[in-house]
Amino acid sequence: MADIRLIVGLGNPGPEYENTRHNAGEWFLNQLADTYNAPLKPETKFFGKTARITIAGKDIRLLYPTTFMNKSGQAVAALANFYRIEPEQILVAFDELDLPPGVAKYKVGGSSSQNGVRDIVAKMGNNKNFLRLRIGIGHPGHKSRVTGHVLGKPPADEKSAIESAIDEAVRCTEILLKEDLKQAQNRLHSHKA
Repeated sequence: MADIRLIVGLGNPGPEYENTRHNAGEWFLNQLADTYNAPLKPETKFFGKTARITIAGKDIRLLYPTTFMNKSGQAVAALANFYRIEPEQILVAFDELDLPPGVAKYKVGGSSSQNGVRDIVAKMGNNKNFLRLRIGIGHPGHKSRVTGHVLGKPPADEKSAIESAIDEAVRCTEILLKEDLKQAQNRLHSHKA
C-alpha cells in the first residue's frame, strides 16, 4: 500500500496557460479533485490552491502551485514542511516530453529535465525520492521547438489522447492508494489511448 499524503499537479497559472501542454499535471489534479468533489481553493501560505480528499481511508492533500512552473518547489516545500510530509509520501504529476500523448507512467525518483520537478528536488533538500506521474505530451522533434511545444495547445486528437491517459491515471490513483505501486503501474502502463 503506497503511503502517499500529498498529490501535486504542475502547471503555469493564468488563463493564457490553462490549455497548454505544460499544464497536463494541473489537468490531472483538477480531474482528481472533481472526481472526489473537492474544489481547489487558494491558500496563500502554500503558494497555490489546495484541497483535501480521502482515498482508501487516507487523508490526502492536493496542491496546485500557483507560482510559475520553475518555482513549483516553493509551494511543495511549504506544504510538505507544514504537514511534515516526507518526499517519499509525495506524488507529483507533470507533462513529459519523452512520452507520446495518451501514455502516462509512474516513476520513483531519478533525474528530470522538467523545470518544475527540478525545482521541487532543489527545494526538498535534493531529495529525488518522490513518486512522479509522467503524462506524455510528445516531443516536437528538435530541442529548439520545445518551448513553443510545451507552451502550445495540443490539437484535438492529441488533447483527447492526453485526457484519456489522465482519466486512467485518476482511476489508478485509487489502485495506488488501496493496493500498491506495482498494481497501479501494471494497469496504467498498459493503457492505450
